[in-house]
Amino acid sequence: MLNILTIDLEDYFQVHAFSSVIRYEDWDNYECRIERNTDRLLDVLSSSLRTPHSALRTPIKATFFVLGWIAERYSGLVQRIQKEGHEIACHGYAHKLIYTQSKEEFRQDIRKSKAILEDITGSEVIGYRAPSYSITDKSRWAFEVLVEEGFQYDSSIFPIHHDFYGMPNAPRFPFIISLNGTSNFEFSMLNFSNAFTHSLINPCSDVSEPQHGSPAAPLEGITPNSELRTPNYLLEFPISTAKLLGQNVPLSGGGYFRFLPYSIVKRGLNRINKKEGQPFIFYLHPWEIDPEQPRINGLSSRSNFRHYVNLDKTEFKFKKLLFDFEFSSIKQLLRDNGSTG
Repeated sequence: MLNILTIDLEDYFQVHAFSSVIRYEDWDNYECRIERNTDRLLDVLSSSLRTPHSALRTPIKATFFVLGWIAERYSGLVQRIQKEGHEIACHGYAHKLIYTQSKEEFRQDIRKSKAILEDITGSEVIGYRAPSYSITDKSRWAFEVLVEEGFQYDSSIFPIHHDFYGMPNAPRFPFIISLNGTSNFEFSMLNFSNAFTHSLINPCSDVSEPQHGSPAAPLEGITPNSELRTPNYLLEFPISTAKLLGQNVPLSGGGYFRFLPYSIVKRGLNRINKKEGQPFIFYLHPWEIDPEQPRINGLSSRSNFRHYVNLDKTEFKFKKLLFDFEFSSIKQLLRDNGSTG
């Protein structure tokens, strides 16, 4: 089964955990290590071609959610990523939590970043991921802005409880968000084999009647609207979790991947593929394979642990992951299923 590999292209000093000690205005004062770390990641992806499921050598492609601030300063890096066949998607410009912004501030941030990326790549940018997964119940208005600004899919929802992000009642697997211009959204499971799904980002398809998959349990405060007549749609690719004792357990990237033993991660991801019959969405940051990055002083013990735990082991574990599972970008998965050109 093809899973989704995503890279959040931001540098170590830009993470939200450091925002209490590093101001956005001071970013230019820090050593930027994004090029060397991303080059290393690209080397790993280009050399990790063989999977245990096939004797064929198939290049691994990923979706890179690129911060506009980085793209503006390292356009050659973005072009290099694109040249190697990876998808370029948007991570906003200034890595500011969505729910700390007004709707207009958010609009200007993503509009600026999208324009920078499209100017560099010469291609339409259709995907978005919020900084620190900060589309939550407090900022679900962001879905409407994303659609209005021309995005076709989002990968910002993390269906867990967390101290500064998370939408724990959201579906665990890719789904469709139907928007009707009010605060009432409809969340339905995504079924790639469904002709209606194919038409969502292919307006030329002739589909007269929406045929949703099994409806997901609605979020608190978000209810289906039977009066919906001419909705807009956004595809959502939530970060994957395992189900344990009725709770969503994070394991598919970031500090969770670095902290947990690889055997546990592999077992959980295998369960998603084989028992639940779903692809998983995995994420990584370039700074996570850089154990020699500068240490930032003044952090809380929690932030210090979350950021630095097992940085020296990440690359090795990541290579094992690439060998044990098959991956694609989000755009390629949509294209393979007839959803985009």
